[in-house]
Amino acid sequence: MYAVDAATAAVWSALFARVAALSGVPLEVIAHAAPAPLEGLWRRDDLGLAFICGYPFASGGFRVQPVAAPVPASGDGRPLYASHLVVRADSAIATLQDSFGRRIGWTVAHSQSGFNAIRTHLLARWQARGPLYAESTGPLLTPRRVIEALLADEIDIGPLDSYFHDLLLATEPQTAAGLRIVETTARRPMPLLVASDGVGEAIVARLRAALLTAHQDDEGRAILARLRLSGFAAVEPAAYRVLVEEADAADRAGYLQPG
Repeated sequence: MYAVDAATAAVWSALFARVAALSGVPLEVIAHAAPAPLEGLWRRDDLGLAFICGYPFASGGFRVQPVAAPVPASGDGRPLYASHLVVRADSAIATLQDSFGRRIGWTVAHSQSGFNAIRTHLLARWQARGPLYAESTGPLLTPRRVIEALLADEIDIGPLDSYFHDLLLATEPQTAAGLRIVETTARRPMPLLVASDGVGEAIVARLRAALLTAHQDDEGRAILARLRLSGFAAVEPAAYRVLVEEADAADRAGYLQPG
């Protein structure tokens, strides 16, 4: 989910190797890049650590248990993020309203940052005036594909996970410079690391402890810094309920996809 490039993927692997060493729980990194559906990953019964977006986690459709949530270094010390609504840097779009009547993109319907956050952010405007965009393009699947669609002039505005943007600024400043943030949604609970439901409580507790203490030594802090994280936090499942409530409100209103 947050392997922005090969180098960042290697840092994630280094983090998981360190967690395995500290916890005594062997972890094997498995490749599951887009377009492989994330739903297939979340249905596995052998997951020790895997990212899941907050909306499908809160919806309860997958047999997983929370381990820990990442805390972005750019935030206020809590495991929160948002969606940036971005345009090309040279776009004439200066405000969100300027984008109305043009082309919007989105990632996938189970995504909080790439789908439901946008619907929540735009719902009142949609209720007031009806369709906001001439075209709604999706599923684009990933933040990377949203960026590519913007830069290729396939869409005029699209969502970008704020933590993905943090990583992009660090790893690909030239790509980030080709984008401009027009507006940002309300902050909501971060995607979290989960284990399969059948993994024993003792194993999950050891993995959780390794993550929650990852920032306490020089090696751990160095890895986290490269991932633009300040650490990991314990998960409060009830905090994710708002994501389902907001998505349900958009569904009830008939606002079924951004557009």
